[in-house]
Amino acid sequence: MNPALNELANRLQLDTATNEALRWRFAYTCAEQVRHLVEHPDALAALDVLRRYINGEVSAAERDAAAESAAQVARHHHGSTSIDGTAHAYVSATYAVAKALSGQAIEAAAYAAYATVYNYGAYAVKEPSSFDAVHHWQVQALAELAEAFASNDAR
Repeated sequence: MNPALNELANRLQLDTATNEALRWRFAYTCAEQVRHLVEHPDALAALDVLRRYINGEVSAAERDAAAESAAQVARHHHGSTSIDGTAHAYVSATYAVAKALSGQAIEAAAYAAYATVYNYGAYAVKEPSSFDAVHHWQVQALAELAEAFASNDAR
């Protein structure tokens, strides 16, 4: 849980229709941050659909179809065959993609944070300070996106 992110999201009313574009962009940004941990090609393809949706290149229906595909991949992910013990990172990254495609930005951020920390090693999730850097990055990313959106609205 990232209390600073939750506070900023509430202040920005991230879950309202007013900030829908910001919510989608932030969800994508968080999932994209852990792209390198997503192994399944269907999940990667779905993430690419989200990028194209944000850029106005595909419809909401296409995004919804990609969301269902990503959710299916996440529900059936068995972990990684990697021998480094970071299988949970791959599962969490896939869930970050699925949550991003469903418009659940804060949940996507949470899964992306877990993926990042699990990638250090499974032991790291037991140490709350392991999340500090990624949580700080997420707050900064949302604040910068909000500022960019506000600047574009002011024009």
